[in-house]
Amino acid sequence: MTSLSLRSLSQTCCLLVIATAIACISTTPTSAQQPKTEDGFTSIFDGKTLEGWKKAAENEDAWKVDDGKLMCDGERCHLFYSGPLAPMKNFHFKAEVMTTPGSNAGIYFHTKYQDTGWPKHGFECQVNVSHKDPKKTSSLYSVENVDAKTLADMNVKDNEWYTQEIIVQGRRIQLIVNGKTLVDYTEAENKEPFDKNFERRLGEGTFALQAHDPKSKVYFRNLRVKKLD
Repeated sequence: MTSLSLRSLSQTCCLLVIATAIACISTTPTSAQQPKTEDGFTSIFDGKTLEGWKKAAENEDAWKVDDGKLMCDGERCHLFYSGPLAPMKNFHFKAEVMTTPGSNAGIYFHTKYQDTGWPKHGFECQVNVSHKDPKKTSSLYSVENVDAKTLADMNVKDNEWYTQEIIVQGRRIQLIVNGKTLVDYTEAENKEPFDKNFERRLGEGTFALQAHDPKSKVYFRNLRVKKLD
């Protein structure tokens, strides 16, 4: 084979490799294009917009979509799920969460939209690895709390993703981090409100993500839920 033929063959092979690489890049979805899917679960965040979510009417710039993630960074503001699955009673919720040092946030459930303030209705699943509040990640806030040693023993750290699950079935609430159940709580029948400011009782409602304060930057991704009977 002549050197000219070899050169032509080499150029052809290079073109094929480049074309294949371009095709792969153009067809491979990014995290922002395709949220994680799981049998029986429905994604409630599309990775690109706040469609299906409603911000409280205070400090609305605290919530942003950042490269396939929901990011809170600013003064107090709650982001309420307002999509077609709401309201919910029995469900299995999953999300991936990443805290930054000293940050605090939360995931409310069985709650209701309100313009301002800390949500009165439902419960809060705490999001806090290193904030000064002693109630740590996966606490059922002020009902059954998780301490810092528990998280340390599980190697849950700031700047690393962990998976938070919330399961509500009847009067039972389970809060699970990275596959380990940290709270398993059964609500008493005819439970009275926690106090005049917070119900902290089961009923039905929606989810709300919490932007807590200007020093608390937290990320959420791959939010999905499955309704249970």
